[in-house]
Amino acid sequence: MSVLGDAAAKAKGAAQQVMKKAIEVAPDSWMPGGRPDPLIRRQHGHVGQPVSRLDGRVKVRGEARFAAEVPMANLTYAALAYSTIPKGRMTGIETAAAEAAPGVVLVMTHRNMPRLNPPPLFMTASKAAAGDDIPVMQDDRVYWNGQPIALVLAETQEQAEHAASLVTVTYNEESAVTSLAAGKAQGTEPGSFQGEPLKIDIGDAEAALAAAPHKVDVAYETPRHNHNAIEPHAATLAWDGDNLVVHDCSQGVAHVAWSMAQVFGLKEDQVRIHSPFVGGGFGGKTMWSYQVLGAAAAKLSGRPVRIALSREGVYRSVGGRTLTEQRVALGAQADGAFDAIIHTGTVAMTAHNALPEPFIVATRSAYAAGTFKLDVEYATLDMIANTFMRAPGEAVGTFALECAIDELAVALDMDPIALRLRNEPEKDPTSGTPFSSRNIVEAYRAGAERFGWAGRRAPGQRREGDWLVGMGCATGTYPYYRMGGGAARITLHSDGRALVGIAAHEMGMGTATASTQVAADRLGLAMDQVTFAYGDSALPGEVLAGGSQQTASIGASVMAAHQRLVGELLKLAGNDSPLAGLKPDEVESADAGLRCVAAPDRFESYASILGRAQRDEVTVVAEAPPPLEMQHWSMHSYSAMFCEVRVNAVTGETRVSRVLGSFDCGRILNPKTARSQFRGGIIMGIGLALMEETQFDERKGRIMNPSLGEYLVPVHADLPVIDVIWNDIPDPHAPMGAHGIGEIGITGTAAAVANAVYNATGKRIRDLPITLDKLM
Repeated sequence: MSVLGDAAAKAKGAAQQVMKKAIEVAPDSWMPGGRPDPLIRRQHGHVGQPVSRLDGRVKVRGEARFAAEVPMANLTYAALAYSTIPKGRMTGIETAAAEAAPGVVLVMTHRNMPRLNPPPLFMTASKAAAGDDIPVMQDDRVYWNGQPIALVLAETQEQAEHAASLVTVTYNEESAVTSLAAGKAQGTEPGSFQGEPLKIDIGDAEAALAAAPHKVDVAYETPRHNHNAIEPHAATLAWDGDNLVVHDCSQGVAHVAWSMAQVFGLKEDQVRIHSPFVGGGFGGKTMWSYQVLGAAAAKLSGRPVRIALSREGVYRSVGGRTLTEQRVALGAQADGAFDAIIHTGTVAMTAHNALPEPFIVATRSAYAAGTFKLDVEYATLDMIANTFMRAPGEAVGTFALECAIDELAVALDMDPIALRLRNEPEKDPTSGTPFSSRNIVEAYRAGAERFGWAGRRAPGQRREGDWLVGMGCATGTYPYYRMGGGAARITLHSDGRALVGIAAHEMGMGTATASTQVAADRLGLAMDQVTFAYGDSALPGEVLAGGSQQTASIGASVMAAHQRLVGELLKLAGNDSPLAGLKPDEVESADAGLRCVAAPDRFESYASILGRAQRDEVTVVAEAPPPLEMQHWSMHSYSAMFCEVRVNAVTGETRVSRVLGSFDCGRILNPKTARSQFRGGIIMGIGLALMEETQFDERKGRIMNPSLGEYLVPVHADLPVIDVIWNDIPDPHAPMGAHGIGEIGITGTAAAVANAVYNATGKRIRDLPITLDKLM
């Protein structure tokens, strides 16, 4: 960076810190959430009811069309060929056999690929969506083992796959860095996340650790993980003149539309992304090379294209979670009070992405301590760009932190829950901001009683036949996020129907259902009077389905649109209405109309207002306010995780026999869909603890288990009864009083499993997954 550039960056950083401090000390009333959402006080509406998913019927009947199922006339099918070296150049690429194969329409390589712009890397602009910034098939360079190097279009998928296998390539291989050890040997760099450095020093933590009478200082490791959504990545694409239509499986329709427009040199409104049904995302379904390749092939061939990645194709061309090496050191007094928390380590990343796994994020706010030393550094490797995966940072960071706390509890001869509660902070321990709500103590007490924690025995003391039985616990935490750019459109019809539109997403979480419940209560309508439109980049807003923030973003956007709608309706009502003279903040929606909050008998229906104004409908669009609440308060979802395991004393086989998650996540909007989300996160946490591991050949940088036959994830036979409870205490500063729940279930779960394994066997496993060879 130049001297001028460095100075500009420092000035920008200083300005951001000044603004952040101003937001922290501003009056609560100036903030979004400074006044509690009126829906919080409504206890008998649609919110909080266990409504079945509105999309469930079409899904179970096979009527929901996913990205690879959208019919188009004259459709072609794509298949990819992948590189087999980690770094270098292609010196030759032979495509004649593929071009001569039956049914082949096109073979596309860097030699005939349209000239395109580099994809905009995620987090470099508000709508940037790409997992890496490598130009897609623009030259002969190879950046990782598994990079797409050729695309074949054919009349059938089978013909395309066969022809792709006929493409042969010769390489000039270059020296590559494909192991974390080699990367560290070349030097590490400080990590940052969301524009903030992943480094905090409060006091002299090393000195405090050295002076502490009780301490642990331990290293933990977590492996690479790959995305395995039930629906592999796919898109069906077609050009209409200079306009591109993409049926995608996306977590960010607005983001992908903007990013694709940047790549192809188009205006944003020339790209339209449809994504009404998505078979799971978990952070991996933003923008990767397959959408770009499919669109380019459709342009060259003049025909629509379906590109559906195989499971191996997902492993080769879509990033996953990177590996970590973590040090956790805790120093404490005899009563358990923490003098020092040290959480540092190194992760692997590439030169073409910007996500060092932020494993210290949970540690920043979990416990009080006299001193802190938190730091994430990264080493640069030649591999596929790592990316977001459910609870990026927290899932693996809580494994290390919560296992270390368990180890300290053993050293202190103290109950692990008591040690955690002894260090419960009154305010955020590293930022100093107040908590918007924090009820983890109540969650632990309720969970311990329900789980039977009092029956836990000393390590190795409970045996049932060949099975050693143990219990473990851990704290889970995940930040409340609400990203900027949220907006919504509401169209209210004279017959009382309402259409609410926002560029949001339904990936199986129940978003459309919960959002309909919220919108219906907001508008004072029955649920069957409200249609919630989503999954279309032509709709307002840029709401990303990630970071457990979509519900808050939708809620704030609909709240803003509703406020504007009330204002418009009051104007239309005029002086002849019972509402005459009232201001928008003096009015609420109820019973398909508006009423005065202070005098409910001052009421007029929507039909009456619109009828008198001779209007069939009224439409408003509004943007949500900036998410300043996240800097004014420390806002988080919490969980107290409890686990019981059985470890076979002969074989080392580990079985999870019971799990309980006790959650503190604000108000639960839909208990039925929430329970499913909690359980899904817990299941991924069990997989994280016992099974999931990407086998990576550090000689060649190649993923060696790119299928569900070799990459293990939990199936029904692996899973126990999973019990979930929650306190349902609203956060007065969050929309609807709710926090995100999509990622909290996975955080803390791996640590609870590992701590239970220790309690059963007396063996401490510090590198995941916990496989039988480590226990024999």
